[in-house]
Amino acid sequence: MIALIDYDAGNMRSVEKALTYLGERPVITRKREEILKADRIILPGVGSFGDAMENLERFRLSEVLKEAAKRQIPLLGICLGMQVLFEASEESPGVKGLGILDGQIVRIPKKEGLKIPHMGWNSLSCAPDGTLFEGLPDHPYVYFVHSYYLKAKDPQIVKAMAEYGVMIHASVESGNVFGCQFHPEKSGETGLHILRNFIARQGE
Repeated sequence: MIALIDYDAGNMRSVEKALTYLGERPVITRKREEILKADRIILPGVGSFGDAMENLERFRLSEVLKEAAKRQIPLLGICLGMQVLFEASEESPGVKGLGILDGQIVRIPKKEGLKIPHMGWNSLSCAPDGTLFEGLPDHPYVYFVHSYYLKAKDPQIVKAMAEYGVMIHASVESGNVFGCQFHPEKSGETGLHILRNFIARQGE
């Protein structure tokens, strides 16, 4: 069973639709027991870092997600859902993230000719050992919508990068914790392939 985390900050229905298309029966939940019994967990996210963390705390999900990571349940954060896995964001000074992974979220710098938010299709440069990108061609295109991006502390966990004025850490993998700054559920066949690869991931 795939648990889709319901914390009033997720692009829930489009993720649910993509998973259903792939033959899965995701459960939208914020119940601790269901989340910790899940085979896999997906944390979607749209909106602001501060609001997302406030909702995770309000629904008592922060500790549940940390516990799930400790139990090695495969966990995928999407867009804002990836950002909150890290320590903090310039978007919401003073607000602590989940801290499951080490790194900071920073604003995309303003440059002539670049629109912020970064919205649209962008190619990825993928590491050869990235689990989510197995079976994809070099430099696949995926769909982004964001104004802030990840700077991971450990470059070894970065499995895909995208260039948009700066080099964006677009996907990470650390054990059974995964993250995508882009939206696989909005990225056509490439995104469905990425979700299939996550579904195929077995907990350690």
